[in-house]
Amino acid sequence: MEFATIKGFKDILPHDTALWQELEFSARRILNVFGFQEIRTPLLERTELFSRGIGQETDIVSKEMYTLQDSKGRGLTLRPEATASVVRAYIQHSLYNDNAIQKLFTIGPMFRHERPQKGRFRQFHQINAEFFGDPGPKSDTDLIVMAMSILDAIGLDGLTLHLNSLGCPDCRPGFRETLSTFLERKTDLLCEDCQRRSKTNPLRVFDCKVEGCHQAMVNAPSVIQFLCTDCRNHFEGVQDFLRVLDIDFVLDPQLVRGLDYYTRTAFEIQTDRLGAQNAVAGGGRYDGLVRLLGGPDHPAIGFALGAERVVSLMEEDRVKEAKRPDLFVAALGEKAEKICFKWVTELRRSGFTAEMEYGSKGLKAQMKRAGRLGAAKVLIVGEDELAANKGILRNMDTKGQETVALEDPIAELGKVLQGDER
Repeated sequence: MEFATIKGFKDILPHDTALWQELEFSARRILNVFGFQEIRTPLLERTELFSRGIGQETDIVSKEMYTLQDSKGRGLTLRPEATASVVRAYIQHSLYNDNAIQKLFTIGPMFRHERPQKGRFRQFHQINAEFFGDPGPKSDTDLIVMAMSILDAIGLDGLTLHLNSLGCPDCRPGFRETLSTFLERKTDLLCEDCQRRSKTNPLRVFDCKVEGCHQAMVNAPSVIQFLCTDCRNHFEGVQDFLRVLDIDFVLDPQLVRGLDYYTRTAFEIQTDRLGAQNAVAGGGRYDGLVRLLGGPDHPAIGFALGAERVVSLMEEDRVKEAKRPDLFVAALGEKAEKICFKWVTELRRSGFTAEMEYGSKGLKAQMKRAGRLGAAKVLIVGEDELAANKGILRNMDTKGQETVALEDPIAELGKVLQGDER
């Protein structure tokens, strides 16, 4: 039997991980600059956490969750998104007692049983940020700026910020009723899923990628027309702060989020390079979720950045280069092998990438391996070189060779390798 990855799951191979590490490093740096602290929640949570928090009628809960039962018949689910888990931790550990404002982030895998396609997997990775405790438009803007700063830090361009307001429980019912009436007249144009959504969760029809549904919604009513005074003032405040920061945005009345807990501000950062799955980051305000899950009535806003989609854009922009060892040490003879093994270990402790052969092989075989690894330089040391306290240093790019003194090998080699870095 030959084993392979499960459909919708993907190995991240060594030649790809450099981009993942760059993204995660840049994200952590920006998140820390904005005052966010990391939290790590379990991959497995009670199913009720998601069905209550995300919404029973969302596609995620109704069709996409990976759910199992434990020995006591309790439903357990692999997290399909991070916000509900972070809110659960925020409530369970009373984090609000430490500080009225809490800024938290998490990086890790999520799981949804969706149809795999470009930029979408059944195990996917997100960088999530959650901002608790402030109800005003300044925190909305702060979060948007932070998401854009992460993407800017890794050199992505050609991105567009889309902005909308989803209203609140006071003003959304009127919009929902008007939208439902509109959708009744469009039933024949909608896909099977959207015909169901039009009755259970009509806002989700805006988010459908089927072209017929997209066309059917061209003249749909806008939620902005139904905003109450407080929601309108909040939305205008977000726009004002973005203008103060000279950040361009597109007002997008058809922008919605796929989770029921969102209120007021919704945003996406989109690209035209990924086809239908064009959002690389998105989020919004969820002022009622903490209370819904049993906590105090604290406002919050958050976003998620899709790592797979961002990495795919990074791959398009860059030439893949494997990490080259700074030095390969070719040791000839038993005595040289032992001494060189010590040198390689000490070089690594000094922060250099050093490699050597693990078996006893001739010079030709060792040079071949150094070439396959892409080593910048090779130090050749045999018993004659040890006796003379000298080694032969070969530049693998120019093919030139020179003799280097080895009275103090780590210091001498360190000077050579540091010179390469300069």
